[in-house]
Amino acid sequence: MAKQDKGFVQEITPRDRDFAQWYTDVILKTDLVDYAPVRGFMVIKPYGYRIWELIQSELDGRFKATGHQNCYFPLLIPESLLRKEAEHVEGFAPEVAWVTHGGNEELSERLLVRPTSETLFCSMYAKWVQSYRDLPMLYNQWCSVVRWEKSTRPFLRTSEFLWQEGHTIHATADEAQEETMRMLNTYYEFAQNVLAIPMLAGQKTEKEKFAGARATYTIEAMMQDGKSLQSGTSHNFGTNFAEAFDIRFQDENGQMQYVHETSWGTSTRLIGALVMVHGDDRGLVLPPRVAPIQAVILPIAAHKGGVLEAAEGIRAQLADAGIRVQVDDRDYSAGWKFNEWEMKGVPVRIEVGPRDLAAGQVTLVRRDTLEKTTSPIEGLADTIRQLLQSVHDGLYQKALALREAHTTCATTMEQLEAGVQTGMVKAMWCGDQACEDAIKQKTTATARAIPFEQEHLCDTCVVCGKKAKHMVAFAKAY
Repeated sequence: MAKQDKGFVQEITPRDRDFAQWYTDVILKTDLVDYAPVRGFMVIKPYGYRIWELIQSELDGRFKATGHQNCYFPLLIPESLLRKEAEHVEGFAPEVAWVTHGGNEELSERLLVRPTSETLFCSMYAKWVQSYRDLPMLYNQWCSVVRWEKSTRPFLRTSEFLWQEGHTIHATADEAQEETMRMLNTYYEFAQNVLAIPMLAGQKTEKEKFAGARATYTIEAMMQDGKSLQSGTSHNFGTNFAEAFDIRFQDENGQMQYVHETSWGTSTRLIGALVMVHGDDRGLVLPPRVAPIQAVILPIAAHKGGVLEAAEGIRAQLADAGIRVQVDDRDYSAGWKFNEWEMKGVPVRIEVGPRDLAAGQVTLVRRDTLEKTTSPIEGLADTIRQLLQSVHDGLYQKALALREAHTTCATTMEQLEAGVQTGMVKAMWCGDQACEDAIKQKTTATARAIPFEQEHLCDTCVVCGKKAKHMVAFAKAY
């Protein structure tokens, strides 16, 4: 009899009972992450880190295709650099972790553990740039940052997280704006075609923009509980940091000019988005392009002649076709394995046993719908590729349908307050921060974005009744 000492997969709290507990159950029981000894920090386990590696690979290829180069900057930043840009220091000072001693000696100047790297990049750009011929500089780094958060949740908001941060400088304002939008569109396309997550794209309000930016643009995803998750941002700094750090270049006419700067980034919170957008009560449901294992082969009655050999032959066929595949020949029952791989969100399960072999076929089970089909072993790689694309498309359409079902329009505060309890609300806004603050105070929802695709819902602001300037998407957020 198969070993049962590990037991069947333990219960995961249903989403409709307690969504927050469901999320915690899933990320822990699928071995994505564990809690570190320091509060607010996380250990990303191999299965979770492999998802991050696949995200990283997909994004990095897109960055390099648009002319960006990777580099690495130090972890520690002198306090004097942070204080050069007033709005920036005001925005980040409450979250900074400080280093005050080196060994037993007190440092002459405090060092901060990077919460972001604008100041470091700017200090070096000021040294490196002399002429218009040096521009643009299109740099990106993959690293971790530390922000001392009061309330944390793995992947979504932790005191340390992994991310990439692009920092670029340009000769003109138009070039910087073009870069800002190009990178936002890169995130948008990546979310749709790799993560199978529909995004709302738009500009942040002045209140919600990045500290030190002239304009911040965002992509926002809706989780299954109706809350929004900021999933990537792109910032146009104009010359704000250039003026503070004296980053100037000689233009074609011999005149000294300030550079125009951008910054853009996304992080391991994308893994949290994957869990909360696609997961179900059985556990993870991973989009194929970031699934560590795209297809798992389960030999049925593996002790019978030819079954394991056939499983290995199928594995080799799929691996040669570039499919990430694994054979599970562990000594556990088939039922336990079914539960295990469903919980881990593997897109396709392939079952092969004596009856399948006699018919020259395998049984396929797709994770998103749990639909079972059979397929000939010959040419199986093409079938699996098509099935993986179908899983991706199905996940995207399901997420899009959920977002549309939980997005409403409001012309009164009562409608807005009701709508943000279960999703996103589009409403007209006059542009006054006092009205934005009033919405947050009354509903705890924030302005997630001023969507690029504007709709005219009415003529007046949902709060004050004055003439409206924008349609804004409001939602509660992680």
